[in-house]
Amino acid sequence: MASSSAVPHILVVDDEAQIRRVLSTCLSAQGYLIRCADDGVDALGVMQEWPPDVVITDLGMPRMGGVELCQRIRAESQVPIIVLSVRQKEQEKVEALDAGADDYVTKPFQTQELLARVRAQVRRLSVQQTSGALIEAGHFKIDLETHSVLVEEREVRLTPKEFELLVYLAQHPGKVITHRKLLAAVWGDASMEQPQYLHVFVGHLRKKLSPNGSPQQYIVTEPWVGYRFEPGE
Repeated sequence: MASSSAVPHILVVDDEAQIRRVLSTCLSAQGYLIRCADDGVDALGVMQEWPPDVVITDLGMPRMGGVELCQRIRAESQVPIIVLSVRQKEQEKVEALDAGADDYVTKPFQTQELLARVRAQVRRLSVQQTSGALIEAGHFKIDLETHSVLVEEREVRLTPKEFELLVYLAQHPGKVITHRKLLAAVWGDASMEQPQYLHVFVGHLRKKLSPNGSPQQYIVTEPWVGYRFEPGE
């Protein structure tokens, strides 16, 4: 659930008071409305009364960490989630993305990079809310306004980043899209050296689009190059 305000609401979740102050200051200066929480439990409480448009969360926190928070949010909301953490191991990034995070920024971070990631999430959210376009290709009907996906008339529930990735692929059916182009289009230029994003999210999409071991493969791997979307006939 997102806020109904024209000014984007951003929830910052971190157990370090200094990080909360820094993020509150730089985000407020950009015109965003900010609320803070010091762990996942507090964050869920804030979200009940103050629905955010973007959540920025740390991973290692008392009571409830960032991975569990992502899982709890994804159980009932499609709000974009950016993880901001000192953890840099690929497996830890993959775990956060698997839990429902849309993006991952490591500490120490560059303020301008984080602001760019936030702007990208807000901009894409705005496009999804205002566009009434319907993509119909093969077995697919993708409604950009309602954030809904039908595959052979079967509804498929996707996270915001899964949806955005599918939309970009569906807008270029039958064409090979390189890893770098997909990363730049969906996560921004700063993420073009993060191929694990694609591995995780393409894996998620494949499971959701072709469940129960279905032989239908809608996203085809082009080895060492990228992916190609085949919507069926």
